[in-house]
Formats: sequence, structure tokens, C-alpha cells
Amino acid sequence: MHLEKINSPEDVKKLSLAEMIQLSSEIRQVLLKKLSEHGGHIGPNLGIVELTVALHYVFNSPKDKIVYDVSHQSYIHKMLTGRKDSFINSEKYDEVSGYSNPEESKHDFFNIGHTSTSISLACGLAKARDLKDENDNVIAIIGDGSLSGGEAYEGLNNAAETGRNMIIVVNDNDMSIAENYGGLYKNLKELRDTEGRCECNFFKAMGLDYYYVKDGHDFEQLISVFKKVKDTEHPVVVHVHTVKGKGLEFAEKNKEQWHWGMPFVLETGESKFPMGDEEDYGNLTGQYLLDAMKKDPKVVAITSGTPAVFGFWPDRRKEAGRQFVDVGIAEEHAVALASGIAANGGNPVYGVYSTFLQRTYDQLSQDLCINNNPAVLLVYLASVYGMNDVTHLGLFDIAMMGNIPNMVYLAPTCKEEYFAMLEWGINQKDHPVAIRVPAMGVIESGVEDTTDYSILNKYQMSKKGKDVAVIALGDFYQLGEEVVETIAKEKGIEATLINPKFITGLDEEMLESLKENHELVITLEDGILEGGFGEKIASYYGLADMKVKNYGIGKSFQDRYIPEKLLKENGISLEQIMYDIMKVIK
Repeated sequence: MHLEKINSPEDVKKLSLAEMIQLSSEIRQVLLKKLSEHGGHIGPNLGIVELTVALHYVFNSPKDKIVYDVSHQSYIHKMLTGRKDSFINSEKYDEVSGYSNPEESKHDFFNIGHTSTSISLACGLAKARDLKDENDNVIAIIGDGSLSGGEAYEGLNNAAETGRNMIIVVNDNDMSIAENYGGLYKNLKELRDTEGRCECNFFKAMGLDYYYVKDGHDFEQLISVFKKVKDTEHPVVVHVHTVKGKGLEFAEKNKEQWHWGMPFVLETGESKFPMGDEEDYGNLTGQYLLDAMKKDPKVVAITSGTPAVFGFWPDRRKEAGRQFVDVGIAEEHAVALASGIAANGGNPVYGVYSTFLQRTYDQLSQDLCINNNPAVLLVYLASVYGMNDVTHLGLFDIAMMGNIPNMVYLAPTCKEEYFAMLEWGINQKDHPVAIRVPAMGVIESGVEDTTDYSILNKYQMSKKGKDVAVIALGDFYQLGEEVVETIAKEKGIEATLINPKFITGLDEEMLESLKENHELVITLEDGILEGGFGEKIASYYGLADMKVKNYGIGKSFQDRYIPEKLLKENGISLEQIMYDIMKVIK
């Protein structure tokens, strides 16, 4: 195998054209073996094999600095920069992350996992290079889907002004995670159709030089253009047409489904972990919103490039028609769009992963909440049980959103509460409403939720007791139930159990009543402690005699953690909580 002999980019430079073609074939075989056994980003990596090999053949990493946008397509780069064993040897699969990581290699310059950032980061590298009077190449690799994000435009605008070496490689496979949306993509299609010769050229209009590569899997074309732009003294775009999922029939035919995947049977494409018939909130929400759209033409579902998050598969997108909007990977725009729709009498529902909502803090505050417009945001995988890569953590939403005035952030504990909250949120006209979608599966209480959510910040006392009050938020409500049941069974203490439902406010009347016959309040929340829900409770009691113990995750950037281990490290287990309680209650 050629791959076994590649220990650094220097080894790539020694290969002939025929050997590079063979190397690419080997890389795909290794990729598919690992992906089928381990899961990961399938389509993006299969589509960039030749491009990555050609980059390392022409340029001199790490002196020449390569920055991958999102970096979910950096697997081949890792193989060629000394990390191939983590793809060849199954025992070492987890020694590398799914994204670029400077801790792994000097060939990586950033921890990256969110989109549209590569050009801006590369501009920074280039500026520092110029200040030091150095002369290396700086290369940003960005997919066409990532160009829909606002930061990409900002980076392009700045790159055009630098006047020095800056190479932007646009990997254009005519796909985002799902299909692309937006005016830019009409021009990209024109450029592909005319092999880069059409008069209208977005990149030239931005002040950038431009080259087009018709076949991004042809080494002769790639190497020829890369040699032309190497050591250039001005900013340039290399527009490369590739095929997402190249070399895997399933992935080429169904690009959306094969963007990322769990382990699968390589011969058939069948998942090794089929979902079965279990309900999930994404699918349930998609059907609910379709039904709501039929009753009310003003209901509109918004996504920022991830329609599957709330169950809008291709057939549902088609059925929704103009009542479905995909803004591309542009979360900031999605929040402002939702605010505008709400301001003009529409009923917008924006579904988004918690980690990506972090990109929208200013829009949440300025565009939405200052104007108090009644948009609904559905926040997915906001949990210790959500995504666990350091770049994709979903644990910061409570601290981020829970302190913005006018925002009503709700935490359902079960299916009945979730849909009652969603129904209220869509139909009310008084507040921006966000709902922290449960992340631990669909749990049914069997009891209709008749809460009047227009009466803000009224907690539900599920069980009235004394001595100890357990305030258990959202996904941690079931843990709260366990604590209350165990302390009754083992210690004979009938504790109080509270389902707060509202993240963004305090039920001061209920909290005040606990002073009468309780000496300890514990809070349980599935998020970061600092600035979170529990600290509001602790602050309320302040100078009072009430003892308060908050449970949550300590402020940190965790990477590829095991949820159960992280919880125990933060004192969150039934045994640890019981121990703490008994230290206070004699």
C-alpha cells in the first residue's frame, strides 16, 4: 500500500501521477472501512480525496498553512500528516477527532467545527505572516454550502483587500448538508455550466482573482492550477467542482442522507444501528408543524441548513412548499428572519441544534428580544447527552438564553408538555419563546398538560413534602423523581419535587413558601452551572437560612466525553446526590 508509506506530506511529493491515483483509491478504501465500522462524515470526505492529495503534493504544510472550513472533511488531511494509523488500525480509531485539532498535529491550526469561519481565520494567519515579513502560502478550503454563512462573506471581503498571498479553495459539490438555497448558488451553477467563463462572477465582483477546475478528481487539472497560484502575491479563488460522496454509490445518489452517518454495512449501506419504530422529537415535530401549516397558512418552518433536525425530510419540505424556508448555513439570518416574520403577523418556528444557536447571540438579543417578537425557537441536543465533540457542545444554551430580557425559555420533561408548550408558543403574540427539546428520548407521562403558559414563571409542584426540595429542570426531571423516591424509601423523608418548566424566570411565591418547612433546596440542570438556572435559585435565597446545592456541569470545553463519566465527575448521580443531602439533613 502507498498509504502505509505516507508519514508526512513530503512523502506525497515523491509520488508519480499514477501513484497518486492509486493512493487515492487506497484512501477511499481505508475511509470506507473506518466509516462503516465507526461512523462519521462520509460524503464530505469521499468527495475531497484527490483535492487534498493534490494540495499536499503542491504546497508545503505546515509552513504553508491550510485551514479547513468546518473541518469535518479533514480526514484525508490527517492521513497524510502522520495520523494514518488512526484510520487503518481500528484500535486507534478514537485517537483522532473528527475535526482539525492543533493538539494532534502541527499541520492543524485551529479547533474548528462550525461553518463559514475558514476564510476569516486564514485572513488572520495571513495578516500575522505579513506583519512578520514572512512569505508562506495561506490556504482556506471552504465548501459551497459554507458560503451561505455571513462570516464567509465578511472573510471574502477582507481577503480581497489584503493585497497579499491568500488562496481560497471553494470545494463546490452543489450541496450543503441538504440542497443549497440562495441567490449565490445560481451564480455557482452558471460558473460550473460555463467552466468558469460566464460574465457574472461573484468572486471577481468581490475583487478576487479566479481559477476554475472542471473536474476536482483529476490530478492533472488540480496540480496545474495549484502550481499557478502557489506563492501568488495577491488573493485568489480556486473554484473546484467535486462530487460529494465520490466512490460510494449510495452516497453519490443520496447525498443528504450520507453527509454523516452511524456505522453501516459497506456492501448494502444498511445501518448497523437501525432506528426502528421508536418515536423521536424531530419526526414528531415535523408532522405536527405540517398539520399546523394546513390549518394556518401563516405558520412557517425555518432551518439553517439542517432540516432533519425537526423532521423536514425532502417529502415534507415539498409538501410544506412556501411554508418551509432553508436559509442555508446562516443561523444569524434565521433568527432575524424569524423576528421579521413574527413582526408582520406570521408564525415562525425555527428548529436548530443548540451548538449552532451559539452563533446567534446578538440576533437573539438585538433583532428578536429587544423587539419582543413572538417567534418560536426549538433548541435540539441541548444536553450532556447531545453531541460531545469540543466544537459541538450543546451545554451553554441556558446561560446564554436564560438571561436575555423578554425571552421565555421553556424546558419540557415529557411529550405532553413539549407539544403543549409548542402549541402555546405558536399561537401567543406576547413573547419570543424558545423550547429546550428533550434529548433523552420521547417520554410520555400519560397526563394531559393543561398548564396556562401565558402565566409566566409558575412552577409545578409535582409532590409536596418537607425538609428537602428538589427542583429538577427538563431532561433531569426523571433524575429528580429518583432522588425523591429514594430519599423516601431509604431515609423516610418525604421530599418536595418541583418541575419548574420555565428556565428564564423564578416562581418567587413557590420559592418563598419553601422557607416554611424546608432546609435544603437542590437544583438539577442538564447544562453549565455558571450563569445557569440553579444559580438564579441560589441567588434568590441569598441571605436566607435556606441551604442550596446546585447540580450541573462545570464550565469547561469537554471533548469526546462519556456522559456518565462526566456526570459523576460533577457529582451528578443518585448516590452522590443522596450523600450530599444526608450531610445536611440529619
